Amino acid sequence: MSGNTKGALFALLAFAIFSTHDVVVKVLGGNYSPIQIVFFSVLLSFPWATIMLMRDATADTLLPKHPWWTALRTVAAVITGVSAFYAFSVLPMAQVYAILFAAPLLITILAIPVLGETVRIRRWVAVLVGLIGVLVVLRPGQQPLEPGHLAALVAALGGAVASVIVRKIGRDERPVVLMLYPMAANFLVMGAALGFVYKPMPVEHLGLLAIISIFGLIAGRFVIAAYSAGEAVIVAPMQYSQILWATFYGFLFFDETIDVATAIGAAIIIGSGIYIVLRESRGGNSSTTPVLRTRSRTESPTSFRISSLIRLRERRQESR
Repeated sequence: MSGNTKGALFALLAFAIFSTHDVVVKVLGGNYSPIQIVFFSVLLSFPWATIMLMRDATADTLLPKHPWWTALRTVAAVITGVSAFYAFSVLPMAQVYAILFAAPLLITILAIPVLGETVRIRRWVAVLVGLIGVLVVLRPGQQPLEPGHLAALVAALGGAVASVIVRKIGRDERPVVLMLYPMAANFLVMGAALGFVYKPMPVEHLGLLAIISIFGLIAGRFVIAAYSAGEAVIVAPMQYSQILWATFYGFLFFDETIDVATAIGAAIIIGSGIYIVLRESRGGNSSTTPVLRTRSRTESPTSFRISSLIRLRERRQESR
């Protein structure tokens, strides 16, 4: 089996696990505030963070070398996490994914001021086409725009901001710094707000929260394996397989059906995203391929640490 085949299979497995993770989020979201879900999912992630700290032998402090960029990424991660969890709680899964898939388009735009990248006309056209796809999904004027739609858009934007910042400062910052600051911020912010929304949770629901944390870690490991085995241009588009899982899970567990507008809009967004990945793969300069080199899905409380794990893996490979 070739490396690219292995990479594609690992990526498909990773995003299947992520989709299952989001099913659990949606199930819990029917009973609890996203603030409570985020708080406990992050709390249960601290054991994995401790293990990462123990395995990181880098002789340095936990103070960020780029404090302002780290602070902005931390804020983006906190906003993205609660927004994404809320969106999954109130909207059909396929519709949420279709909107979140706009993140690569936003990364392309943000790469201009943040990374100093030059975006040429063909990629601009792809971005505009993709944004039209978002409008097709939202159908403003034809259906009421709910808070969940706004939350999904905020999650896509926040994830794009966090991803571009990782691309900018990732080589200088320790992976544990990129991981711990958003975790600590989520824990503190959601903990401060928890008293306003808290509902007692039975043991089985605490178990579901543990599953969210574990699935996020396992899926992240498979993402690392995918990019270690195959080329980014092959692995990156595999994230769009989540729309298939969303359609299947939505029908199976939540009696959801994907409407024509969502299907058409998702196809437009996915097509433009794949085109951008293919265009970047021809550039050959990894410093100016922000979408291709962004190796985690939209940031959430259980996935923001994945980019840190990947950065650690890349550093090890570069030092060989």
